[in-house]
Amino acid sequence: MAELTVADGELRLRLGRWEGMGALHRDVDVPVASLVSATAVADLWTELRGIRAPGTGVPGVVMLGTTRYEGVKDFCVVHGHGPGLVVVLRDQEFARLLVSADADRAAELAAEITALAVAQGGPGPDGPAG
Repeated sequence: MAELTVADGELRLRLGRWEGMGALHRDVDVPVASLVSATAVADLWTELRGIRAPGTGVPGVVMLGTTRYEGVKDFCVVHGHGPGLVVVLRDQEFARLLVSADADRAAELAAEITALAVAQGGPGPDGPAG
């Protein structure tokens, strides 16, 4: 299963072997300075938007790879209708990272990433200012 960690000034998304193959993508590294916010959600599937291209998707079961929506791209590692994390980014290839995780881990990561975003001058837990 995919793993999100923060180390050495980067948020690192490490994909499992099969996830990488299904996503048609390698691991994703994001500088901490590009973090805007993070939110733990109960049903990550409801956060998906747009069309998958490239990647692998089975409705309600798995979405691995890139989704495209209104000129932006999200990177998704979503396994079914379970909990996960939505990480909003700025100045990166992807606007958001959507990663399945158990509820406790998602909440822990959301707090850690939001604290880093605020420390970098980001908007914090309420998301992007606008």
